[in-house]
Amino acid sequence: MAIDRRRDTAGGGPGRLPPAAEENGALPPGDAAASAPLGGRSGPGGGGDIQALPAPHAAGGPHPSLLLLDYDGSVLPFLGGLGGGYQKTLVLLTWIPALFIGFSQFSDSFLLDQPNFWCRGAGTGAEPAGVTAAGRWGGGDLANWTSPPTTPFPTAAWGTAGTLGNSSGADGDDAPPLPSPPDKGDNVSNCDCHAWDYGIRTGLVQNVVSKWDLVCDSAWRVHVAKFSLLVGLILGYLVTGCIADWFGRRPVLLLCVIFILIFGLTVALSVNVTMFSTLRFFEGFCLAGIILTLYAIRIELCPPGKRFMITMVASFVAMAGQFLMPGLAALCRDWQVLQALIVCPFLLMLLYWSIFPESLRWLMATQQFESAKKLILHFTQKNRMNPESDIKGVMPELEKELSRRPKKVCIVKVVGTRNLWKNIVVLCVNSLTGYGIHHCFARSMLGHEAKVPLLENFYADYYTAAGIALASCLAMCVVVRLLGRRGGLLLFMILTALASLLQLGLLNLIGKYSQHPDSELQLKLAVGMSDSVKDKFSITFSIVGMFASHAVGSLSVFFCAEITPTVIRCGGLGLVLASAGFGMLTAPIIELHNQKGYFLHHIIFACCTLICIICLLLLPESRDQNLPESIADGEHYTRQPLLPPRRGEQPLLLTNAELKDYSGLHDAATAGDGLPDGATANGGRPM
Repeated sequence: MAIDRRRDTAGGGPGRLPPAAEENGALPPGDAAASAPLGGRSGPGGGGDIQALPAPHAAGGPHPSLLLLDYDGSVLPFLGGLGGGYQKTLVLLTWIPALFIGFSQFSDSFLLDQPNFWCRGAGTGAEPAGVTAAGRWGGGDLANWTSPPTTPFPTAAWGTAGTLGNSSGADGDDAPPLPSPPDKGDNVSNCDCHAWDYGIRTGLVQNVVSKWDLVCDSAWRVHVAKFSLLVGLILGYLVTGCIADWFGRRPVLLLCVIFILIFGLTVALSVNVTMFSTLRFFEGFCLAGIILTLYAIRIELCPPGKRFMITMVASFVAMAGQFLMPGLAALCRDWQVLQALIVCPFLLMLLYWSIFPESLRWLMATQQFESAKKLILHFTQKNRMNPESDIKGVMPELEKELSRRPKKVCIVKVVGTRNLWKNIVVLCVNSLTGYGIHHCFARSMLGHEAKVPLLENFYADYYTAAGIALASCLAMCVVVRLLGRRGGLLLFMILTALASLLQLGLLNLIGKYSQHPDSELQLKLAVGMSDSVKDKFSITFSIVGMFASHAVGSLSVFFCAEITPTVIRCGGLGLVLASAGFGMLTAPIIELHNQKGYFLHHIIFACCTLICIICLLLLPESRDQNLPESIADGEHYTRQPLLPPRRGEQPLLLTNAELKDYSGLHDAATAGDGLPDGATANGGRPM
């Protein structure tokens, strides 16, 4: 018995089971302690959220060397981080297409803007049929109020027409000037015409609406065209994300560039609106692949401290495309020329086939070490590095692993995880809520344009929305630097919820008291709160909501890119971006139904913001942390307290090394065998 007990204590007893992994995907205590120095930052002062990686195995074993798995800690420093000239060139190459993407994302505001219209040949005394006395579309034409489908805010408001045009493409100088707005009866009479003249306010002489007379009974086709682009983006995010995780980022990027040139240029040659909508679907599909792969490559090129800055620079470049779009439309004057000019710059990206490599991080994570070795040598040659600078011995370890077979993973594997799927679902809901409620705030702000002269002009409205987005990105840079990813996202979500609840509840309550001053208190409220003051409050809450919700959507996408493992990063990004697309898809759907259900739409998203605030506390903090490479690494992202613990404060939960398994009688008996004489299983001594 004594011999058996000593054998069990040494770990070689018969029937003794190896220690099981901990409940939350953590490692057994022995493995965690052995590999702690090579993992992420650990210890009470490190703030690391990534648990230690498994201990290194011998070459040819079931797992590659830990040195090769620790890309941010070994491979990236060996290549010079972001200090290498070649890496800087690649980052610059990911920024340049962001300008072209910005043009494509905001093109619908100009191609599909619903202009004012009146019966052709009615003369200068004719009334435009597109507006009511309040500056809005009347009756059945209310659905013509619309927003850019690929941005989280509408950029088109109905006001005085600037450029005049007609359905035949004649010069706008021959069209009659716009007189005072008509009443609802004039709208009906103008819809009885067979031909119309148009007043286009976006700088174009002719757009898609005036080309094919998409007014009155055909106005729904405009929303279908916007709907088709968004559906193409959503499907593109989902499909190209999975393909990029399996075949690589570079082939998906280049194939999408080729096909967006084909479909985008063919859109300009459309002969009817059906052909236009169909081709826009495929254009959106390819555009999604370009956006997704560039986003992932940009993240994977950067060290931990530079990821957010590099991503925000790309966002500012895309906003430059938004600000330049009105000038581009004014220069082109015709929608076909504008569409061709938007797509043609993607021709420059064909050169990426020869100058843009595959993501080295993805090659290492999927164990394609033969291709990774060639790419590392290419990096060292471009940066003119000395091979002797390999202090950690990355290349010798890589030589030992060249015989391994590639190990690729699909996003569906996330279903079997314990923590990773939860993080991705939370960020999907946040992205859906942020982009969905943004339209509610924009719709509320533009609803007061008749009372705010600044909002009656198309360009003032367009640049107001663009300015709010720019201010939101600038605020993100400051807040994320101070509070981190999770803290910043939580702050912006709280602001979004407050703006939404105040706009829905407080202003409606004030309006109720103003309409029924039955008591002295209500009479004072009615006198003190005029309609103009109430409108100003509503506009203020709308601006705050647009500001915060834009940050919520953008930060959710970036957060997902950081916590999703490299092997499925594009798939995870595709899910979050597709969720954002579903949020934006609610705008054309509501407009297609003449704004029916708009108030319920706002209430639903307001409730979602409250749910998101609670769910955000479940997310880990990824600031200054290494990117997870495998699904196991993504599982080791654990939630930390929102505020750092005080010095000397005991944690409420045991650490992974302190956890014990009490699942069976055999394990309890085994634990009792290793105790000193006179001690019980729980550490006490018998009386």
